[in-house]
Amino acid sequence: MTTALNTDMYEFTMLRSAVADGTADKAATFEVFARSLRNGNRYGVLAGTGRLLDAIEDYRLDTDTLDWLLDTGIIDPATREWIGDDWTFTGRITGYREGELYFPNSPVLTVSGRFGEAVLLETLILSVLNHDSAVATKAARIRAAAGTRTVIEMGSRRTHEDAAVAAARATAIAGFDATSNLAAARAYGIKAVGTAAHAWTLAHRTEAATFDAQIAALGVDTTLLIDTYDIETGTREAIAAARRAGRTGPGAIRIDSGDLALESKRCRRILDEAGATTTRIVVSGDLDEHTIATLTDAPIDGYGIGTKVVSGLTAPGFVYKLVEIADTNGMRPVSKEAEGKRTVGGRKRAWRETTAHGHAAIEHVATPMGNATPQCVGGELRNLIVELWDGSRTDRSTVADARTVNAAAIAELRDDALAVHPGTPTVLTIVTEPR
Repeated sequence: MTTALNTDMYEFTMLRSAVADGTADKAATFEVFARSLRNGNRYGVLAGTGRLLDAIEDYRLDTDTLDWLLDTGIIDPATREWIGDDWTFTGRITGYREGELYFPNSPVLTVSGRFGEAVLLETLILSVLNHDSAVATKAARIRAAAGTRTVIEMGSRRTHEDAAVAAARATAIAGFDATSNLAAARAYGIKAVGTAAHAWTLAHRTEAATFDAQIAALGVDTTLLIDTYDIETGTREAIAAARRAGRTGPGAIRIDSGDLALESKRCRRILDEAGATTTRIVVSGDLDEHTIATLTDAPIDGYGIGTKVVSGLTAPGFVYKLVEIADTNGMRPVSKEAEGKRTVGGRKRAWRETTAHGHAAIEHVATPMGNATPQCVGGELRNLIVELWDGSRTDRSTVADARTVNAAAIAELRDDALAVHPGTPTVLTIVTEPR
């Protein structure tokens, strides 16, 4: 199915005007960047690049789609002729690797081609990158707050069914250990986990019957949900069920309500006194990085994260702006001068400078008419821009690849950059403008 209509109408009205005055065939460059980091975040995580390249591969203006656009008056016959038959994007795309961190004015994606074809991709690009990067940034903050404890994405029931798959993918890039979403697990090779809801317990007359049945079906290493009625009683019933199966305790218990710090300590004491010292404690229930930070000293082994990582997030604010267009003297840099929304013209290059201790310090962004490759003192400088598309797709990086990129980028941050309270960008962006 084509992704060509997953767009705003004004992309086609601009194309129609551009065909009429000849702008459609001019070489042009657009860039994606965020002017700031939202909600006091100290860094952002770029996610969605792989999904976006999939979507651009599926962006085809076939006969049926073009007939509908023509019949509805969205395009005219001249625009239909300009598009041709079975149109696909044949320009060039470069950008940051998926999983990389970004900061204010980082040129995370650059699209080059004829103005008429590059302008059509705006909505698709922004909808994918804004959604996935919002999820990945939130997930990275949660991952940092959780430390080495297991983090599981389980938000599918709190968002649109397609967004749930994209969100699970983004959390995996940001370091989550598993997902409850089977479509994401199958599509992206993410570990799938899941046991039971409270309905499973309520379907039986007793918790003992519930736990016996679950262990019989899934094995004693399963995770038993122990808070349907009374948490302390549920913990003791879980131990008893495991013993009937020949073990000192189940693989794990899950607490989904109450004071999680208090209840986890109480459960740990009961488990340890019964000899179930290897039984893990997993908690869930509207958790995010802020609540997890309050649970640092609690005897918790894993977190289930749902609502707060898949819904209600503030978009990163990525925008898609024209930065240069062909003129009689070559490519002419163009910029927006509106107050509060000023842009810098010209195609950008970007490098990240680290200190002698390996900490990310400066994001250097420069136009071709700006300075040459910046010099750094004592640390290292690495190029951030890679090729993604050149006439057709050239990048086939996987979720595992993006996860590795993200882990390396996070490792470059200073410890204070991982704090959960609001702050300022941990890396300074220096933009060198045209001279």
